[in-house]
Amino acid sequence: MEETFESYRHYLFAIAYRMLGSAMDAEDMVQETYLRYQATPPETIRSLKAYLTTILTRLCMDQLQLAHRQRETYVGPWLPEPILTAETSEMAEMAEMGDPEKRVDMQESISLAFLMLLEQLQPFERAVFLLREVFAYEFGEIAHMLDKSETACRRSFSRAKLHLQAHRPRFPASPDTHRQLLTGFLRAVQGGDMAALTGMLAEEVTLWADGGGKTRGAATRPVFGRDAVARFILGTRRFWPDNAHVAPGEVNGQTALIVYVGGQAFSILTIDVDEGHIQAIRILANPEKLAHI
Repeated sequence: MEETFESYRHYLFAIAYRMLGSAMDAEDMVQETYLRYQATPPETIRSLKAYLTTILTRLCMDQLQLAHRQRETYVGPWLPEPILTAETSEMAEMAEMGDPEKRVDMQESISLAFLMLLEQLQPFERAVFLLREVFAYEFGEIAHMLDKSETACRRSFSRAKLHLQAHRPRFPASPDTHRQLLTGFLRAVQGGDMAALTGMLAEEVTLWADGGGKTRGAATRPVFGRDAVARFILGTRRFWPDNAHVAPGEVNGQTALIVYVGGQAFSILTIDVDEGHIQAIRILANPEKLAHI
C-alpha cells in the first residue's frame, strides 16, 4: 500500500496527544505537520514516517513549552483534555498482535493518570520516553529526530522511567474491580450516602476538579483526605442541572462517569484505584475541554 500523509494521521495524533494532553492542540500540531510536509519536495524525504514523526515531535516540544507558561495563569488545577476511546478497540487488538504502529492505543499510555505524570517531565524527556516506550523507536532514531546525542537520549529516558515508576500505583486494580468501585461510588453519591462513600476512599485520597474558572463548584486547588473529598463530592452534587443524567463511558482507556445535559457532556469523573480503594478522583468540567465529547 502506498504511503500517504493520511495513512499516518491517526499515528501522528496519538503521539501529539500524549505529548500535549490536549486533543485540540494535538489536531493543530498534526495539521501544521501536514502543511510542512506539503511544502517539502517529495524527493528529499527518505522515510515518510520518520520525517513526519520528526516534524511533529519537534512542533509538540515547542508547543509544550508555550503551554506550560500558559498554565501558570490557569484557574484551578489543570487536567488533560479527555477523549473517548471505546472506538479504539480495533487498534488495541492490532497492538496485541504485535504491530508496533498500533501500540498507540495502549491503555496505560493514554490514561489521565499517566498523562498527568508525563506533565512532570521536561518536554525533551517526555518526547524521548514516549518515542521509546510507547512507539518503540531505537535510541539512534530518536537522537536523529530530536537532534541530540544518543547518550543524552538514553540518560533522559532512564531519568523519566525512574520518575514514572516511582509514582505509579503499587497494586493497580483489575478493570472489573475498577468498574465495581465506580458503580458503588455513583450509587453512594446519588443516594447521599456519606458512610458508603467514605468507605470506598483511601485515607489519603486526592481530588482534582478542572473547571478552568468556568464552572460553579469546581475547587481551585486539589482536595486531600477521605472526609474532605467525600464532603466535597456530596456538596457539589447540588450544582448539577435538574435535567442531568449520568452514563458510563470509556474515557482515556478506562471506564468513567459522564454527566450529560441535553446531549452534551457537562462533566467527566475518573478514578484511580490502588489496594482496593479509590486513591484519586479527577473531575473535568471545563466546557472548552468537553466540547468534543
